[in-house]
Amino acid sequence: MLRLCVRLVRRPLLPAVRLWRRNIQLRVVAATLLMSLAVVLALGFVVVASVSKGLLDAKEEAAQSQAAGGFAVAQEKANTPSAVDGPDATDNKVGRDASTWMNSLVKQLASGGQTAFEVAALGAGTGEQGQGGQGPAVQGVKGARASGNVDPTASVPIELRRAVNHTTGTFKTFSEIRYTAGAGEKAPEPALVVGKRLTDINGDPYDLYYLFPLTQEEESLNLVKSTLATAGLFVVVLLSAIAWLVVRQVVTPVRMAAGIAERLSAGRLQERMKVTGEDDIARLGEAFNRMAQNLQHKIQQLEELSRMQRRFVSDVSHELRTPLTTVRMAADVIHDARVDFDPITARSAELLAGQLDRFESLLADLLEISRFDAGAAALEAEPIDLRDVVRRVIDGAEPLAEHKGTRIRVLGDTQPVIAEADSRRVERVLRNLVVNAVEHGEGRDVVVRLASAGGAVAVAVRDYGVGLKPGEATRVFNRFWRADPARARTTGGTGLGLSIAVEDARLHGGWLQAWGEPGGGSQFRLTLPRTADEPLRGSPIPLEPEDSRGNRARAAAEAAQGAAGTGAHPAERPDRSPIPPRPAVTTAMPVPADPTALPGNGARVVARPADQGAAQEDGSGGGR
Repeated sequence: MLRLCVRLVRRPLLPAVRLWRRNIQLRVVAATLLMSLAVVLALGFVVVASVSKGLLDAKEEAAQSQAAGGFAVAQEKANTPSAVDGPDATDNKVGRDASTWMNSLVKQLASGGQTAFEVAALGAGTGEQGQGGQGPAVQGVKGARASGNVDPTASVPIELRRAVNHTTGTFKTFSEIRYTAGAGEKAPEPALVVGKRLTDINGDPYDLYYLFPLTQEEESLNLVKSTLATAGLFVVVLLSAIAWLVVRQVVTPVRMAAGIAERLSAGRLQERMKVTGEDDIARLGEAFNRMAQNLQHKIQQLEELSRMQRRFVSDVSHELRTPLTTVRMAADVIHDARVDFDPITARSAELLAGQLDRFESLLADLLEISRFDAGAAALEAEPIDLRDVVRRVIDGAEPLAEHKGTRIRVLGDTQPVIAEADSRRVERVLRNLVVNAVEHGEGRDVVVRLASAGGAVAVAVRDYGVGLKPGEATRVFNRFWRADPARARTTGGTGLGLSIAVEDARLHGGWLQAWGEPGGGSQFRLTLPRTADEPLRGSPIPLEPEDSRGNRARAAAEAAQGAAGTGAHPAERPDRSPIPPRPAVTTAMPVPADPTALPGNGARVVARPADQGAAQEDGSGGGR
C-alpha cells in the first residue's frame, strides 16, 4: 500500500520532474527567482524594522515632551486657587468640589490635542486592592474620567497603573485605546500611554494619563510595507526576466549544437551551426563547425577507403576464381594419380588438394562478407522447422565428432520449432556453432538445445571444453579472431565463420550471443523471431546455461538454506531423497531483453575461480 501511494503521488509529478531535469534554463531562472526573493524578503524585514523603530522613537520623544508639559500644567492648576474661591481659599482647600475640577482639567488638557492625544484621570489605587492584598481599594477620586469617549479603565493597562501607584515618576507603555459604547462601533487603536501620579486641589493623589494614538505611524508603516512589497515584486520579476534572457542567450546555442550533434550522429554530416557575432558563443560555434567539417571529411575518406577495400576484396575474389579453377583441375589430376608417385610426392598432392579446398572456402567467405558490407545480402525467408536444419548440421558434423571422440546430443526436439527464416543461412550459422563446439570441446559432449516461446525461437549450442576468458565473448565474432593464435585449425577454418554467422543473424532481425567461463565451456545462442519483421523481446533459452558454475553455486546455496530450515543435510531433503535437478530447458519467456543485447553483444563471461579443481565437474576441462 505504501508503494502504491508513493506511485500515485509521484505519477503526476513525473512530467514536472522530467522538465526540471532536462531544462537548464528553467533551473537557472527558478534559482534566480528564489535567491532574489530571499534577498528582497531579508531587505524588507530590515527596512521595516528600521522604519518602525524610527517612527516609534520619534513618537515616544514627542509624547514624553507633550505629557511632561501636561503634567506640569495639571499640577500647577491644582496648586493655584481659583478666582472665585476668594483670597482666603488657599488655606482652606478641603471640601472643595474635586470631581468638578477634575472634569474641567481633563477637558482643558485634551482640548489642546485635537485628536493628537486623549487624557484620562483615574483615582489613586483604582483597579487594585489595598496593602497586602486585603481591604477595599483606596479611592482618592470618585470614578474615572477621560476625553473623547475613551474607556480609561480598559485603555490603561493594569501594569502601568501599578507602576504609577507604587512609584513616583513618569511611566509609559504601549497599549490600545478602547472606546465606550457612546463612541459607536469605533475600533480599538494602538497607542502609547504615558502616566504620572499627581495631587488634586484637595491634596489627594490621582493618576493622570496621556494616550497618544499610533494610527498615523501605523499608516506610515503600512505604506512603507506596501511600497517595499510592490518594489520587491517588481525586482524579483525583473531579475527573473533578466536571468531568463541571459540564460537564453547561452542555452539557445547549446541546444542548437546538441540538435546538430544528434543530426550529425544520425549521418547528416552537412549540418552546421549558424554563427553570428564574435563572442565566446560565436567562437564555440565556429569551432563546432570546423570539427563537423573535419569529421565529415575524415568520414568521407574512410567511406571511400572502405568502398575501395570492399571493391578490392570483391574483385580479387572474382579474379582469383579463374586461376583457382585451373589450379584445381591440375591438382585433381595430380591427386588422382598420387598412387603412382613416391610417398613424399603423394603426400604433397594430398596437402595441395586440402589447401585448395580451404582456399576455395576462404574465397567464398570473402565474397559473402563483401555482400554484407555492400548491403547486397538478400533474405529468402520461408516457414521452416529448425529441427530439420539441426539434423542436417549434426549429420554433416558427425565425422569430425567421431574423430574427436565427441557425442552430440539434442534436447527440445520433441515439438516442432517453426520460424520464418532462410534455411541456407540458418544452417550455415548452426554449422559454424556445432563445428566450433566439437573442435574446442576437448572430446566432451556437445548439447544442442531447441526451444520456442512467445514470438521467438532459439537454438543453443553448449560445449564443456576450454571455454572463454573474460572479454573474449564479445571479440569472438570479430573477423579472423582466434582465442589462441598458436592453436592449429584442424578443420581448415577461415576465421570468418562467426563473423558471417552474426551477419546472418542480424539479417533475420535476430541475436547471436556468446557466454563462457574459463575451463567450464561455452554456449552460443541463436535467437530468431518466429515471424519475419517481428521485434524480439527476449529469448526462450537463457544465455547462461543451467549447469554453469555460478548456477550450481546458487542452487547449492538455496539447498543449504532449505536444509538449514528443516535440519536436514544440505544435499538431501527431509525424506533423505536426493534433490531433483533443475530442468535443462526453459520454456517460459524471460524478462524482456536488455537493449544492449545486440548480436554479438550482451555476452557474459564468468571469471575463473581461485580453486580450479571444481572446473573438472560435469565434464569441464582445462583452459583454452
